[in-house]
Amino acid sequence: MDINFLKKLGFSDKSAKVYLALLRLGPSSVRKLAENCELNRGSTYDSLKWLQDKGVVNFYKQDSKQHFVVEDPLRLKSIIVNKKKKLSEVDSEMDRIIPELQAIHHKGGDRPMARYYNHNEIKEILEDVLENCEHSEEKEYRIYSAEGVRQYLYEDFPTFSDARIGKGISVKVIALGEGGNLRGLDKRKWIKDKSETPTYIIIYPNKTAYISLNAKREPVGVVIENKGVYETQRAIFEELWTKI
Repeated sequence: MDINFLKKLGFSDKSAKVYLALLRLGPSSVRKLAENCELNRGSTYDSLKWLQDKGVVNFYKQDSKQHFVVEDPLRLKSIIVNKKKKLSEVDSEMDRIIPELQAIHHKGGDRPMARYYNHNEIKEILEDVLENCEHSEEKEYRIYSAEGVRQYLYEDFPTFSDARIGKGISVKVIALGEGGNLRGLDKRKWIKDKSETPTYIIIYPNKTAYISLNAKREPVGVVIENKGVYETQRAIFEELWTKI
């Protein structure tokens, strides 16, 4: 029998080995089981104790010695029943516990949180921009649009601008280098200097995304979620915007 099934019920490798050995051998002493399973007596006894606690193994005394025996294998179903019962109890307390956990989580809101995105996850950043802006009061975000990165950014989301306009979200763009067209609900200014290592920066409600190209010229990104970082980047952008 494959012990992986027993492990799904919570058995360890040792307890599964002891259980199956006891099933084959019939009533056995700790010594006999230990030798058969190639375990020391301490590990064998611990496994038997766990099996007893689960109600699938019992023991009796004969000639002042303990002999262990497997209960009807149907008892294995009791493990599933008990697991379901415990999960049900946890589920019933979930509504009370989650607000407490959220309160603790929110206390750490001043700590920047960063998440990294590989080249096939960049669309998730763009979707996050739309979702956050759609539910913000300002319904606007800001971009440093870098030549060299721009052409790769929307490959997996070519309808991004249409989706943005459809949601009534506006954008201010400071373009680094040449290129970039107006699509609607957008304003664009240019800085002609072109960086050799360009980074596309999106400043949107309480988050800042940084997207650049890796050695394979694939877009990769990191999003920092922090109100302070966002507000600082927003203020710098607005100051620069007035001076271009």
